[in-house]
Amino acid sequence: MTNRNIAALAGLASLVGLAGCAGVGVQEKEGQLSAAGFLRLQADTPARVAKLQSLPQNTIVFAQRKSGPVYIYADAAGCNCAFVGSPAAYQQYQQIRAANNIAQMQETTAELNVAAAEDWGGAWGPMAPGWYY
Repeated sequence: MTNRNIAALAGLASLVGLAGCAGVGVQEKEGQLSAAGFLRLQADTPARVAKLQSLPQNTIVFAQRKSGPVYIYADAAGCNCAFVGSPAAYQQYQQIRAANNIAQMQETTAELNVAAAEDWGGAWGPMAPGWYY
């Protein structure tokens, strides 16, 4: 295989990996919410199911309750549950998300640098004198 073919395969593998992440996104988000201190509340009665379905799905919304402000993430189609967290839990969730985004950007940058380095010799063609050992 040539360097160009390897780079193309690496790019294709990255796209396949990103496509796989789309399906895992909700599970990852729910794991991050749990790690941040959100409580998972199951919709186990008809009244709770109705309330869960009335909320915006798969997004975090702010609500003011008698006990104080809360953040709610509803997932009726997936876990049939809601994740409810305090402002402190929401802040922790934002920090977890930011850390994960930085890690993903660093990983992507490293992969792109490897792909670019593998194809570096192609800029002058395969016969560049002294380039290959």
